[in-house]
Parts: sequence; structure tokens; C-alpha cells
Amino acid sequence: MLNRFSITRSLRHRWLYPVISITLTLSIVLSSTIATLAIPLPELIFRGVQVIQLSNLSARQEMAIGEQINQELLSKQVKLFRNQDAQNYINQIGQRLAQASDRPNIPYTFQVIDDRNVNAFATMGGFVYIHTGLIAAADNEAELASVMAHEIGHIAGRHAIKQMRQAAIAAGVATAVGADQNKLVQIGVELALNRPKSREAEYEADRMGLGTLIRAGYAPRGAVDFMAKLLKSGSPPTIISTHPATGDRISAMQRLLDPSMLNSGYGLDSNSYRATVERILS
Repeated sequence: MLNRFSITRSLRHRWLYPVISITLTLSIVLSSTIATLAIPLPELIFRGVQVIQLSNLSARQEMAIGEQINQELLSKQVKLFRNQDAQNYINQIGQRLAQASDRPNIPYTFQVIDDRNVNAFATMGGFVYIHTGLIAAADNEAELASVMAHEIGHIAGRHAIKQMRQAAIAAGVATAVGADQNKLVQIGVELALNRPKSREAEYEADRMGLGTLIRAGYAPRGAVDFMAKLLKSGSPPTIISTHPATGDRISAMQRLLDPSMLNSGYGLDSNSYRATVERILS
């Protein structure tokens, strides 16, 4: 029969060995990382809050980077349209769509950009930008909402994060530890303004956007009609010239939709929409 001393020593060894194992493992990992990156341990710990692992970016980190990208865009790259009625109108449509989206559990910010180009874009973390030129080009609210739903689809699909990861690796700013948040913000600004999404991302955003549009109560005809109208225009506007395979995307959307349901829903009243546009864009 074991005495009390033997039992105590056995229990002590039982928890002591895992602690030693964990300590040795951490020491090896840290020393390996530091040797590779030539970063002193205190500096590595200090910089920990600024280093982002793009492979497992949390929603909170995504929103924080998105907020910084938004600030950079508004301060240097784009100009907000200074009409509160226009901002309120777009936000009302946007929030309705966001709640019906595949990712309703993050805050969304919808902003009108003073630009006559027919365009819209989104950044990570729930930021969506709508040009005044797009608002003017749409024939009804369902058409406008379809573009906004598509941009929400990019956010729901986390496409900007995937594209940022690829750009960071290509630019050599991603390391074994992660990437500096300030560098990621600059990449995010560049992606928002100048980089088209991949063919796969566009198809996914179209599919998710259609679902969002229908769940929000809008007539799905708006999505097909607006894309087809822009494609037939003399010179393709920015919103489709930066997106690949527009004709194929229209065909794919039509295959997803029941023809008998195209007109089912809200937003096809052109007269009401034109009156609203004249009021908010004047």
C-alpha cells in the first residue's frame, strides 16, 4: 500500500512534467521565430497587438482594419456626398439588405460618394460605398439595391481578406508571425480602389447578393435588368469594367432565378424612384 509521501510525489510529477514540456515547447518556438525574424523578444511582445495573422483574422480585427481603410479613403481618396437625405436613403436600403444578408451579425456602414462614375465598392468590416453616378443610372430602387446587395456579398464572403492575404504575400509584407496592420491598411485601400475581384468571388457575390435581395423583399428583376443595361451601354462603366465575364454572370444569375418570380417584390416603381433621386441628388 502506497504511503502519503509516495502519493504526493506521484501527483507532483504528474503536473510537473506537462508544465516542463509546455515551457520547453514555447522556448523552442519563440527562439526559432526570433532567430528567423531577428526581432528581440521584448519587441516581439510589444508589437504583438500590431501583428495580424491573415489566416485566421477575427471579425473584430477585420472591422478594425476596415475602419482604418475607411478613414484613409475618406481623407485622401474619395469625397463624401454632402447631402444628408441621400446618405439616409442609401443607409436605409443598406441596413435592410444587411439584416437579410448571409452575415448580419456585424455593423454595416453605407456611404454615398460624390462621383459621377457608375460604381460601387466595399471594404472589409462592413463598409460599402455608393457613387452618385450609380444612383442616377439606376431606373428603380430594386436595381440600386441589387448592386448594394452584391457588395454586401463580397463582405459576407470575406473576399477582401482573401485578396489581401494574396497581395501581402506577393508584396513580401507577410511573415511567419503575421503582417503589420498599417501595411495591411495600405493594401486594403489599393484593393478597394484599383483591384478587380476574382471570377469566383464575383460569382459568389452575385449568388449571395441575389439571396439577400430576395430575402429583403426586393424584386430580383432589378439585378438582371441593371447588369444587362450596363453591359449594353456604349462604354462599360467602372462597376462592370473591373469585374470579369459580365455576360457569363448575367447568364448565371438567370439560371438561379425562377422566371415567374422575377417581378415578385418591392422596388420596381420607376416614377417613385426618379422623384426620390431628383430630390436627394439636386
